[in-house]
Amino acid sequence: MPLRVRSGGTIAVLLAATALALPAQVPLHSAPMIERYGKPYVMVTIDGKGPYRFVIDTGTGADAFVTPELADELHLDTVAEAVVNDPSGQGGHRVSTVFLPSLRLAGVDFYWVKAIRHEVTGEAGSCQGLLGFTLFRDYLLTLDFPHQQVLLTEGDLTPDGGKTVLPFRMPDGVPVASLRVSGQSVEAQFDSGGSGLTLPEGLASHQKWEIPPVVFAAGQTMATRFDIKAAKLASNVTVGKYTFTHPVVEVHPAFPLVNFGSSPMQSFAITFDQKNLLMRLSADRTHFTLKVPPSPTRLINQPKLEPPPPPRLVPIG
Repeated sequence: MPLRVRSGGTIAVLLAATALALPAQVPLHSAPMIERYGKPYVMVTIDGKGPYRFVIDTGTGADAFVTPELADELHLDTVAEAVVNDPSGQGGHRVSTVFLPSLRLAGVDFYWVKAIRHEVTGEAGSCQGLLGFTLFRDYLLTLDFPHQQVLLTEGDLTPDGGKTVLPFRMPDGVPVASLRVSGQSVEAQFDSGGSGLTLPEGLASHQKWEIPPVVFAAGQTMATRFDIKAAKLASNVTVGKYTFTHPVVEVHPAFPLVNFGSSPMQSFAITFDQKNLLMRLSADRTHFTLKVPPSPTRLINQPKLEPPPPPRLVPIG
């Protein structure tokens, strides 16, 4: 769920589908990752209270979000303001920020975490907050989707020539790396809070389709309303040595970049090293299929909509 926020953080973890290998002296912190609708949910405690259900969203360039209800329950006072907007650059609005005295995840304590006070949508039910990408700046963060684990360790990733370890940059505090769509190198946000593999309209207009785009959902920001389409590419998408063969993609006018969301992440254990701006994808195979995501991408400041009518056609297979 990409989000931009403007205000007023061992050795490499080697993950495979069947094993986790670490030297004995390296402390490993892990917690169950409750996957619902493809999104990674975890349980956290705040100032010793909880546990509370949060979603880890690498597409959010902030340390954390808490719902107004949780902020009131914990008596968190407003300390400043921030401006939030979505990738379209529209709909920005001011929100309050609070400090969490301590937040514990996987046996790791984060102190005086700056959090945005804002509603957080949880597709799988109640959700009290969100952990953004920058919270993990001092750790190797691994989202191990096959084993449904979140891992926190210390250390560095090592480049391997772009096979499984990719460089990334962090505009607006979210990871952006290169992948290839139909042989063309493009930049993509790696967004665990997103949904499917999403193409911006400009890139989609140059693609060849096995099944052409059709509307399957409606979207809306604070400023504009738009259709979200789904289609099946007649070509492949590659990330390092990994290939998605003729994947089903979303076409989303609010995204300026490709969005690599939670659905394509499902086959990987993904490790992020913010200190060295490297990320590693580990999987038990190199070729994947990708079908319609379980729910369309939502923007965090998207107002609630009436349910759209059922789609007449959704690409499958």
